Amino acid sequence: MEKNVRQNLRPFGMRDKIGYMFGDFGNDFTFILASMFLMKFYTDVMGISAAAVGLMMMLSRIVDAFTDIGMGQLVDRSPSGKDGKFKQWMRRFMGPVALASFLMYAVWFKDMSMGFKVFWMYFTYLLWGSVCYTGINIPYGSMASAITDSPNQRTELSSARSIGATLAQLSIGVIAPIFVYYTDKAGNVIFDGHKMMIFSLICSVLALICYTICIKFTTERVQIKQNESDSSVFDIFKAMLTSKSLIGLIVCAILLLLALLTMNGMANYIYPSYFKNAGAISVNTMINSAITFALSLVIPNFAGKIGKKEVSAIGCAVAGIVLILAYFMKIKSLGLFYVVMAIATAGLASFNIITWAMIIDVIDDIEVKTGNRDDGTIYGSYSFARKLGQAASSGLTGALLSMVGYTTATAVNPQIAQGIYNIATLFPGVVFIVLSVSLTFIYPLSKKVVDNNSKILKERRENK
Repeated sequence: MEKNVRQNLRPFGMRDKIGYMFGDFGNDFTFILASMFLMKFYTDVMGISAAAVGLMMMLSRIVDAFTDIGMGQLVDRSPSGKDGKFKQWMRRFMGPVALASFLMYAVWFKDMSMGFKVFWMYFTYLLWGSVCYTGINIPYGSMASAITDSPNQRTELSSARSIGATLAQLSIGVIAPIFVYYTDKAGNVIFDGHKMMIFSLICSVLALICYTICIKFTTERVQIKQNESDSSVFDIFKAMLTSKSLIGLIVCAILLLLALLTMNGMANYIYPSYFKNAGAISVNTMINSAITFALSLVIPNFAGKIGKKEVSAIGCAVAGIVLILAYFMKIKSLGLFYVVMAIATAGLASFNIITWAMIIDVIDDIEVKTGNRDDGTIYGSYSFARKLGQAASSGLTGALLSMVGYTTATAVNPQIAQGIYNIATLFPGVVFIVLSVSLTFIYPLSKKVVDNNSKILKERRENK
């Protein structure tokens, strides 16, 4: 695939980083909302078991195997619009994704039959995640290749994207628990489904605003031409499946999401049930968001000096060690638990902040080895892998909660609360240790390899 820098365009700068930040801000107004509250909504409001919700999230990934890769192919084989190749797709899908997100929290159906509620859960979740979210996230993630061809500037875009996600998590994680929870006369913390529906509508409107800012502020200055090759999807898959860098990053992405989303999802259970304090969800979110935001400003510099792979492996090892220690300590102090989660968040942020630059490194690596560039398709495969991590997290979280006997009625039982604590600490801790080992020994793109690939591609473009 030919790739050339478009002339007479403003140079890469702060405006691009702000615009790209707002893109993931918009994405996460629906994604983080679903990650944090969808299972809680369906277990506590709609009366569906945690295991059933988790199974639905896992089964939906079968659909994503087709929609993610299909959307990637559609983007790669589409001609550029008036302002580039990728933003045109964001315009088409930003309205549908906002509407589909709102429909997932249809509290007005809570008194319908269980069969209908399960049908509505599947229908709206697939519409949102497998169709609409895919339709906007694949071109948005692929667009980083078109904004700049500099590895360091792509790391800055990845950091900006992480800041956008952090702002969304801060907005949702702090405000939502205050808004959607209340304490009944018996002192129990209750989840309010009607307020959840209203909050989801607000998030959908804010997502539309953020997408509009992203489209207006970013510039696709690297022209990635329409893929008109005769290569089939199977040929592309063959090239991807022989790429050690892509396989390595996919393994690491699945592990990252498995640990990260388990931590986020379990916050809705450990703070109300174990610590008896729903407001602690907001405090925890503020602390962790502040840490992530601060690290977003410094991690790119460290990654530029010692390498993305190297920084990520160290951070994930720290996160894993701290969480495993917390499991054995059986912490009762809320303040001490905040400290544990803050250290774990700092460790995982070292990978999560720059992961979006790492997939572009993988795309470069495949281009160096094969001579072909399929940004959308490769990013689609990576997106699908991340969704596998999301599904596995939801499925395992639901199964583990069911195993310890969690229901709305047993949430205040001390034995159940201790089981929730064990899940929230030991499981992500072990996964982070495995992730650190995988980054070290499976993912091959060290700083030296990434810099060499960038040099090779630059020479190829200059010699055309």
